[in-house]
Amino acid sequence: MKYRVRLDLSFDNEADAQALMNYAKRASKKAVSISEGEVNEEIAFCDLELCRHDEGLPCTRLERVEIRKLNPVRNSNGVKEPSL
Repeated sequence: MKYRVRLDLSFDNEADAQALMNYAKRASKKAVSISEGEVNEEIAFCDLELCRHDEGLPCTRLERVEIRKLNPVRNSNGVKEPSL
């Protein structure tokens, strides 16, 4: 059994969104993905997006961090995330 937290929050300014993303990245060091490496894997992640739904436009992903313990991956900025 796991405990899962899901958030989808929008902010009026980038600083607030970035502060939450930074907190999520730190907290992700304790997180686990479910069934990683198996066909039914559920990879935990944090996304930071520029949302323009209020303008009738789609979101643009600015940053993504995936929680992978088996195979570290590069984040959206091209930085290799360490194995946790």
